[in-house]
Amino acid sequence: MTALPVIPPNELENIDLADSSLHAENDLSEVWRHLRQERPFYWQHPRGSQPGFWAVTRHADATAVYKDRQNFTAEKGNVLPMLVTGGDSAARTMLAVTDGVRHTQMRSILTKAFSPRMLTKIKDTLTRTVDQLLADAADAGACDFATDVSGNVPLAAICDLLAIPEADRKYLLSLTGHVLSSDYADAPPEEGAVAKNEILLYFADLAETRRGSSETDVVSLLANSTIDGKPLNAAELMSNCYGLIIGGDETGRHAITGGLLALMEHRDQWQALKRGEADLKTATEEVLRWTVPPLHGGRQATADVVVNGEQLIRAGDNVSVWFASANRDERVFAAPDRFDLNRTPNKHLTFATGSHYCLGHFLARMEVEAVLDGLRRTVSDFEQTAPEKWIYSSVLKGMSSLPVILKPDGSPAPATV
Repeated sequence: MTALPVIPPNELENIDLADSSLHAENDLSEVWRHLRQERPFYWQHPRGSQPGFWAVTRHADATAVYKDRQNFTAEKGNVLPMLVTGGDSAARTMLAVTDGVRHTQMRSILTKAFSPRMLTKIKDTLTRTVDQLLADAADAGACDFATDVSGNVPLAAICDLLAIPEADRKYLLSLTGHVLSSDYADAPPEEGAVAKNEILLYFADLAETRRGSSETDVVSLLANSTIDGKPLNAAELMSNCYGLIIGGDETGRHAITGGLLALMEHRDQWQALKRGEADLKTATEEVLRWTVPPLHGGRQATADVVVNGEQLIRAGDNVSVWFASANRDERVFAAPDRFDLNRTPNKHLTFATGSHYCLGHFLARMEVEAVLDGLRRTVSDFEQTAPEKWIYSSVLKGMSSLPVILKPDGSPAPATV
């Protein structure tokens, strides 16, 4: 548990919120607190060729931006790396960067893949997967929780949903972790682009094999669905499969790793979970609030608009909404810097809000809950054996490495149904 250097608020004008190294190597809690209190709509001036953008840090303002479909769009990019470089090539093809009627039509198709029947089937498999991963990690004597456990839980679930062949899963995992982040500071930009293209090409080929199929997996569903009587085109097939596997893998993976680190840092909460004094669903929400894997989301203003009667944002301005700050907003959360597995209510923005509320939120919640339940039942204690390593990203917060020892419980409790 390595303490990161705390950036003081007086350094605000000297830092670049779009810099991946800033988030990997520093603690921005004091910066976020200052911005929420003093400058909730902060304009970061251009840095070299990078244009300026708004940073929105309060919960109410973040919610207002995300729910205002009339004055803000995701089609110019939904994260800073896209917004500040001119847009997203997947606009109007991938759900996350599509608005309006087309967004509603595509979301209607994809929602079918998250039916209660499909999720129940995955939940049964998920419990067995988690128990096996934890048992293997404990038997090994030492493990890297980020790769040996966290990296495999969400991938197994989303790959089940997409019906990806078992032989291809490790290959996809090797790609997903390098699209929006890197394990080191000076990763070349093309590394992420290559990984993204490899995933897109993989799904283009897979979708072709599923055309005419009556199966209910997501790839088959997309390959055989129509909008206004026309089948989805190749770009829509590729980009939406890509969006699902990236979103389904990254949020759950980093929340699970961050959740274990939080339990090690807050031993009273681990004991409460172990003794059954923390409700699993409530505990899951607190892990999601606390770890907040998506650091921010992005929008571009389509018209001049005054947000919450306070700040004028001009048409064409880029806006970053910082969930990392909104999830610690004192106006919404009592004692927001306390990790409390029994926190309720818990209106965190980890899955965003509005029409772009994360489609995979059910799946991510199932994954985190399954791991918390597995730890509670099968692990007596844990110990960190080396410093954690944070990923380099301005979009995601998570760890590439968390070395630990998991100590097995001699008399594990039965699985929660």
